[in-house]
Amino acid sequence: MDPQILVFLFFILALSIFLGFELISKVPATLHTPLMSGANAISGITLVGAILSAGGKGNNISILLGTLAVGFATINVIGGYLVTDRMLAMFKKKESGDKK
Repeated sequence: MDPQILVFLFFILALSIFLGFELISKVPATLHTPLMSGANAISGITLVGAILSAGGKGNNISILLGTLAVGFATINVIGGYLVTDRMLAMFKKKESGDKK
């Protein structure tokens, strides 16, 4: 691979890390959970792409990587929904039968 392309890709990676850190650090703490829940739910799109990659025709490495991507994307989507459910449960009113 051309060294100029590698330098360009490294520059893009470094810029995205810096930009991501700066953006996330500006988000108030009360919005972190909904923001992350939404981001994990969007990972369903990644899951569709991983399924297409795992089921496609190709060499064994691409099928193996697609299968791993399906597993990790599934964990990410399920985790996102569990976090969202827990967050929403925090905002439900508690019904107390005992008034002490």
